[in-house]
Amino acid sequence: MIEKKDVLVKVEERYGGECLIDSYSKKLGPTVRRPQGHVEVYEVTKDNKKRLLRKSNLIVNVGREMIAQHTLNVESSASPDKDEFVWWLGLGSGGTNPGDPFDPVPPVVSDTDLDTEIPINAVDTTCADFHDAAYYKHPFDDVTFEEDTNNDSAWLIARVVTTLGSTDAVDQQINEAGLFSATSTAGGHSGPFHLFSRVTFPTVLKTSENQLIFVWYLYF
Repeated sequence: MIEKKDVLVKVEERYGGECLIDSYSKKLGPTVRRPQGHVEVYEVTKDNKKRLLRKSNLIVNVGREMIAQHTLNVESSASPDKDEFVWWLGLGSGGTNPGDPFDPVPPVVSDTDLDTEIPINAVDTTCADFHDAAYYKHPFDDVTFEEDTNNDSAWLIARVVTTLGSTDAVDQQINEAGLFSATSTAGGHSGPFHLFSRVTFPTVLKTSENQLIFVWYLYF
């Protein structure tokens, strides 16, 4: 009997020096570790054991203008509607070099969409962005906030979990994902959608026999 293996994609900002620095971060001094992008892809067996498959760097598009709009309640002509919030996950197949499905191409802050989006589900009405006979955005399972206890609570961490079940993205080769903003969480919402952050990773095959679980950490 073939053992069922789910896939866990863990997206987080590991501590390092290659991240965005603001005036508050500078005041904290050189001893405070700053987060930088990182993603881990695991196989998860039915007895919940995890095996690390591959690692790759992550670059997050922080959506600064959108965050500023929410904070100041001022509309910016250069960014999404200030009534948009980050509510949706999208998947793609254009995140690696064409000749090597296990060699991710790092995102850049100027990215405005996934390179090659893929359909997630044809009939699940909790999903959104319906076109070409399928939905292309999946809702989050859960969003929680955590303290940065490993770094003297220097950052607030938002943990976003999304599970792609047995009927989602079947037989798709997936190597990129993005968090998207929109004005509604309602199933069937038609958009517009705007990319908030993007990650690329070695290609994983999603089948009807496994789940693809994204655990995405955002540091503020």
